[in-house]
Amino acid sequence: MNALRKILFALALLAPAKIFACAACFGPNIDSPMADGMNWAILALGVVLTTVLGGFLTFLIYAIRKSEAVEAARMAGTEN
Repeated sequence: MNALRKILFALALLAPAKIFACAACFGPNIDSPMADGMNWAILALGVVLTTVLGGFLTFLIYAIRKSEAVEAARMAGTEN
């Protein structure tokens, strides 16, 4: 593990600064079509992620409520 840290540290010191730039910050021209495409891609991924997580959360809430309703109906049926 120590050897891996030394290698990563050496690479960090020897690597050019552009390696550490994210794709959105890489180019000097922020008005280029590539930057616009990157912004739309980030937005699209955010929308897809939000939709999928929202659907998953909706299903979990539905399953919890359905389980509680079934349990309440079972308890009401056993009390009679």
